[in-house]
Amino acid sequence: MIPAEPEAGGVYVHVPFCVRKCAYCDFYSCADLTKISAYVDAVIAEMGTRSDVSGIRDTLYFGGGTPSLLFPEQIAAIISSVRRRFDMAADTEITMEANPGTVGADNLAGWRKAGVNRINIGVQSFSDTALKFLTRIHSAADAVAAVDLARSAGFENIGLDLIYGLPGQTAQSWRSDLEAALRLKPCHLSCYMLTYEPATPLTQSLEKGLFRRLSDKAVATLYDLTLRYLEDNGFYQYEVSNFSTSRQTRSRHNQKYWTHAPYVGLGPSAHSLRADRRSWNVRFLDDYLERIGRGELPMDGAEDLGPRELMMETLYLRLRCKDGIAIPEFNQRFAVDFQKFFAAPIARYAAGGWVEATDSFCRLTRKGMRYADGIAAGFIDVL
Repeated sequence: MIPAEPEAGGVYVHVPFCVRKCAYCDFYSCADLTKISAYVDAVIAEMGTRSDVSGIRDTLYFGGGTPSLLFPEQIAAIISSVRRRFDMAADTEITMEANPGTVGADNLAGWRKAGVNRINIGVQSFSDTALKFLTRIHSAADAVAAVDLARSAGFENIGLDLIYGLPGQTAQSWRSDLEAALRLKPCHLSCYMLTYEPATPLTQSLEKGLFRRLSDKAVATLYDLTLRYLEDNGFYQYEVSNFSTSRQTRSRHNQKYWTHAPYVGLGPSAHSLRADRRSWNVRFLDDYLERIGRGELPMDGAEDLGPRELMMETLYLRLRCKDGIAIPEFNQRFAVDFQKFFAAPIARYAAGGWVEATDSFCRLTRKGMRYADGIAAGFIDVL
């Protein structure tokens, strides 16, 4: 297998704090906000323990959790430390996730001054009833105000997150959410289907029969509506759940995950990738703080990705992207003839109108995007 071409890397900072954990979320977070200061010091200290810092980085992403619980001076301290420790490009994209219930004019202006140049606001819905079901801490009015305040603070690159497929949701109510989002003129939209992760409070309520999940057919209808409506209103789909107004307003950082670009993850439960080796930090904040306090790398495990694992991930990740798989690059990297090797799934899915393939690319059609994971599994079965 030929190594992938070098690509600018990214830095991810996991901020594991939430005022209250949402019922559907399975990302690691905790509600003890008294530990934020110790956490910030630990993240800065972790940078000194990392050896995987070579190469240019052009993205920095604060995810969570709720990064907007950090004061501007804390975000500024982390950004300054990242710039000192890593070879950051002059035009680095610095993204911060924000909960509408935790933002105000002063902290938004402070984060912008600290260097954050892209903000992703977790709206999820413009329906107060839906927000209550999702156990969000903000209201629909808070969401609108957060976007307006972000723009007033100098943010031009604004993304919004929405969730669809809620119990009882109709095409009309989902279209209302999309219309409300577009009235705020974001550059980017992430529209995620509600998923029922094991052991989350939402899944436990479902299993108790407290509500009925929306049917797969109804969810598919909402997905098709999303594609049509956003395309008609100037948005370009570049991944199953992600839409932007142009190639320039795509999430540069998230694309690194889909192309196996190198990235360093800082903070509890954060993952890193360097070449063909993936590693991850200890999950819980107290364990993370203890490791850092002893001057140790807070890594909990690692795995080496062989050619088969890398090929599997490439198929799964790239087929989720609108651009699909670049066949010449795939052939060069994995020393195979893509069209011969995957002739059976290509023929099967092309006949169904789910895939289109040429000598240059293999990608899903709009119809195929609805079944991206299942189609990727059909390709992976060949391995």
